Amino acid sequence: MDELKGILKVINLSEKLKYELRHSFLSNGRQESVAEHTWRVSLMAMLIEKYLSKPVDTEKLLKMIIIHDLVEAEAGDIPAFDTMNNEEVKRLKHENELMAIERIRDMLGTALGPDVYDLWMEFEGKESYEAKVANGLDKLEAQVQHNEAELSTWIDIEYDMCYMLDKHVDFEPSLMELKELILQQAEEKLNNGGIDVEAIKRRC
Repeated sequence: MDELKGILKVINLSEKLKYELRHSFLSNGRQESVAEHTWRVSLMAMLIEKYLSKPVDTEKLLKMIIIHDLVEAEAGDIPAFDTMNNEEVKRLKHENELMAIERIRDMLGTALGPDVYDLWMEFEGKESYEAKVANGLDKLEAQVQHNEAELSTWIDIEYDMCYMLDKHVDFEPSLMELKELILQQAEEKLNNGGIDVEAIKRRC
């Protein structure tokens, strides 16, 4: 019963992800929640699984995706561009998220807590095949969402970030192919918005 109480606490905590907002907007102009992002990364994993070049532990992959942003219920969402060139922000983000996953582990108790903690740490480590796939899909989904939003919601660094996806997906041919399709969408959006795509490519 005590462990079920802990599970319910984490379920209650996860509700915050429904209103914790990301720096992404939907096609209807509403800002995206963390929960919505996580749901579509999970969908992408399910749809891309059969096209991956290596066998994948689907259960682990989906669990990893589902819990990877759970820490943001406590630590909040920090956009990638805020940590790109700021080591102090990156350090604080990691410290806050580590404290959050430790608290979540402790809430869940000894039967479940260590498993959730280990999955989160594996995602962060980006060394296993499942962790790399989860990380790659996480980054691709973010770009898909930008492509679907109004160009006016993009900030300047996000023009460049279209061309920074390779390092997250170049280990897997199917993800590289998907990235190319997503990049084509981004370039079409930029071109239609009067943005000089060739200039972006040159500086990236």
